[in-house]
Amino acid sequence: MTIELIGLENIPIVDDKSDISQIIKDAIIEQGCQLKHGDIILIAETLISKSEGNFIRIDDLEPSDYAMDLAKKANKDPKLVQAILNESNEVVEIGPSFIITETKQGFVCANAGIDESNVGDGLATPMPIDADKSAFEIREFLEEEFEEEIAVIITDTQGRAFRFGAIGTAIGCSGISPIWKRVGEKDLYGRELETTEIATCDELAAAASLIMGQADEGLPVVLIRGFSSFDILRNVESNIKPVLMPKEFDVFRK
Repeated sequence: MTIELIGLENIPIVDDKSDISQIIKDAIIEQGCQLKHGDIILIAETLISKSEGNFIRIDDLEPSDYAMDLAKKANKDPKLVQAILNESNEVVEIGPSFIITETKQGFVCANAGIDESNVGDGLATPMPIDADKSAFEIREFLEEEFEEEIAVIITDTQGRAFRFGAIGTAIGCSGISPIWKRVGEKDLYGRELETTEIATCDELAAAASLIMGQADEGLPVVLIRGFSSFDILRNVESNIKPVLMPKEFDVFRK
């Protein structure tokens, strides 16, 4: 099996007047790769937030006493800490240079997923308000324009428990199930799988992150072609919720 990862070039700097769906369509046509059945478009969350005008003006924030206290513990700017609190349901843990929170969208990650890179001075982008909705709208537009069944995944860069370094992670999806439940299938020795569930959208997001990069690569949209399990996982009603572990099952927050 061969999988292609194609970084879409000529994606401009976007703002709240930008039409992301049209921009991606134009980039696909200009690059000459078209869209084929089973293609998966992966989009960096910063692009979505910027196109939605979803910015935080850090300098305009007035930190609370609680934010000031957390800032000392985490060695962070109190105004940034206030932004983190504003985007969170709860604080989970404090680290030496980060604050783990549960975001309003239900993700447990560092600093509420707020991104200060690839935006103007004094600005930051929070996670998209509804990444599933954004993925759905972009997918429907591209499917209609190219007359092919595809999937769209919105990605973020997040750290992992017990490991250094960040990887691409799915925070929204449409057209593909985020979890591949393989319970009942057989392994190479004929044994039946009892618990195996694959976070497929996360794996695809991690692969796309190799092309997107984290600095000045300027490739916030990646096309993955040749994923052979697309038809198995095809789901036009999908969203990212199946990957989110309920708090009562999260042994690290008990």
